[in-house]
Amino acid sequence: MSKNNRLTFFIFLALILGVALGYFLNVNSFKGYNEDIAKAENNIKGIEVKLNNLKDTTVVQYAELKVQKVAAQKERVEAEKIREKKLEPLTLLSDIFLRLIKMIVAPLVFSTLVVGVAKVGDIKAVGRIGGKTMLWFMSASLLSLVLGMIMVNIFKPGEAMNLPLPPSNADTGIHKVAVSLKDFISHIVPKSMTEAMATNEILQIVVFSLFFGVATAAIGEKGQLIIKFFDAVAHVILKVTGYVMNFAPFAVFGAMAAIVAKQGLSVLSTYALFIGEFYSSMLLLWILLIFIGFAILKKRVFNLMNRMKEPVLVAFSTASSEAAYPKTMLQLERFGCKEKIVSFVLPLGYSFNLDGSMLYMTFASLFIAQSYGIHLSFEQQISMLLILMLTSKGIAGVPRASLVVIAGTIASFNIPEAGLALLIGIDPLLDMGRSATNVIGNSIATAVVSKWEGELSEPQD
Repeated sequence: MSKNNRLTFFIFLALILGVALGYFLNVNSFKGYNEDIAKAENNIKGIEVKLNNLKDTTVVQYAELKVQKVAAQKERVEAEKIREKKLEPLTLLSDIFLRLIKMIVAPLVFSTLVVGVAKVGDIKAVGRIGGKTMLWFMSASLLSLVLGMIMVNIFKPGEAMNLPLPPSNADTGIHKVAVSLKDFISHIVPKSMTEAMATNEILQIVVFSLFFGVATAAIGEKGQLIIKFFDAVAHVILKVTGYVMNFAPFAVFGAMAAIVAKQGLSVLSTYALFIGEFYSSMLLLWILLIFIGFAILKKRVFNLMNRMKEPVLVAFSTASSEAAYPKTMLQLERFGCKEKIVSFVLPLGYSFNLDGSMLYMTFASLFIAQSYGIHLSFEQQISMLLILMLTSKGIAGVPRASLVVIAGTIASFNIPEAGLALLIGIDPLLDMGRSATNVIGNSIATAVVSKWEGELSEPQD
């Protein structure tokens, strides 16, 4: 068994063992805490129904119910704190791994993109490759959003919920983002490179790297020293990546055990229909992307998918596209994509080509509307699709980023934000699928742009 296959095997084994341990803990050690949390949750819902039925807020009963609600919320928070404390040894494993990955991502994107742009040369070549890249990204994003909209209208998973409209002040714990051009621009343009690096704002790092790379190429011979330096830095960081990836099976084990210990396997049966329909839609997106890739790359697309097993497993297990970034970059170069193309297209993909997240956004937004019996016309659904197309650009490839964008979008269509509570419990399971899909989408995009540029060479072992 080769080194790569061995790591893939251990990640998959850790996934299974993590689920097994999580189930054991859920049944034996965490049953009491989970029951206390569920009891407090039901108590809060019951009190909220009574509060909504009271028309007069000045009566003594209203004040008493308010006090009872605060007490029930306190009980739930306390039980959750104790449960989280008990889970710390497991969550610590995935936290350490994700921190190590985030430590690598910013300098890796910066160094490889500067080298890539500088090697591309003049600004016309950068513009040409950038144009082809953005054409693919916009087309793939539109495909994902439209597919999500079509599939949710075919399956209608929300209709089975048949929920009454919640009070307008119900809190989900997720803060929506404002849909404004000013915020969008501020998110793209960095005010400080060090701040962008510190906060892992990939899109801002990309913008600075593009300027830096073009300027490096423009100064000619003097720029060669900078290119050699950053090329060496990129290779050092890729070596560090190899060390960090050895910790991946432990992180996967901890993440899976913690999720199942908290939610139990019942979360799969409760939302089995929704999860099944969502993953069916995701699988269809994979088939469409691979089919389009086959039309351009021919049979080599299957070799690419085979190489992406490990990055996809890492993204799926940790529910983070970022976690798979270094390994995806390495596999694409081994597949035959030129370094300058990989280091240019892949970082942009992490901001502009999150195909799995795109499909999820339309699917989840319309699921919430269906759950409350809110009918959205075809025109409204297209409007929502276009808003999501804009607001989703630049979102981080980290857990729960999609929920934040959805919260900001559904409010524009008078869909209750409280509906996000329907998804929070199963979001880690859904996040795994969309993170894995993001990796597939970005790997195909990079290979296709390489082919279009005539920069795709023979694969390396």
